[in-house]
Amino acid sequence: MEPISVLREGQGEELLLVHGGAGPRATWGALEPLAARWTLAHVYRRGYPPSPPPPDGRQDFERDALDIEPLLESRPHLIAHSYGTLGALIAAGRRPDSVRSLTMIEPPLFYLASGDPEVERLEALSVVVLNEGVDAEPAALREFLQMAGVADLGPGPLPEAVAAGVSRGHRMRQPNEARPRLEALREAGVPALVASGDHSPGLEAICDGLAEALAAERLVAPGAGHFVAAAPDFPGASERFLGAVD
Repeated sequence: MEPISVLREGQGEELLLVHGGAGPRATWGALEPLAARWTLAHVYRRGYPPSPPPPDGRQDFERDALDIEPLLESRPHLIAHSYGTLGALIAAGRRPDSVRSLTMIEPPLFYLASGDPEVERLEALSVVVLNEGVDAEPAALREFLQMAGVADLGPGPLPEAVAAGVSRGHRMRQPNEARPRLEALREAGVPALVASGDHSPGLEAICDGLAEALAAERLVAPGAGHFVAAAPDFPGASERFLGAVD
């Protein structure tokens, strides 16, 4: 199978950046200044040019994991956002010795906060929108998109770029099927940071659960919604974490 594309810039230890539903530049643009001290390796998941499309046209975190595993040969710092955290954690759980550190941002691992009503609401929205796409009930679709970081959605049809993003995620493999080997990462002592943006109680609960499962440091960086890497406090806090990793 044709490999995915990884575009690198900068110098120093590698930060392997795995995006979620938004593309790499939208997700990681605020980290560009780190290229003065780190190599930023932008992963383009399948379906995001210049990478090829998924083999059956459907986003799948297991396919992401298979794509990411070979990229761990250089033992990078693995940083992932949203849906991208699923494949990243699965790949890292299979090869914990090949990961220098983990930074996971707002993962949709709903089972980590099972029973929390806010988490259950997020999971229900996710199931509806990913199954029905642009045909989902408009209020539910807009609530999901706002949680996912799409701002300024007024009444009427969705903007073309937003609708295209919803269509790309339509019928993707549901996040609630993912079960990464978190215990393997914890037992291996992989340094970890779990970050959130303080915009969704459900996502805060999930991040608390992941931090506990990984024995990770916890960062709350408000100001950019779901796009936590763009929050004012994130670049400095994440670089302090990375710099302390042996």
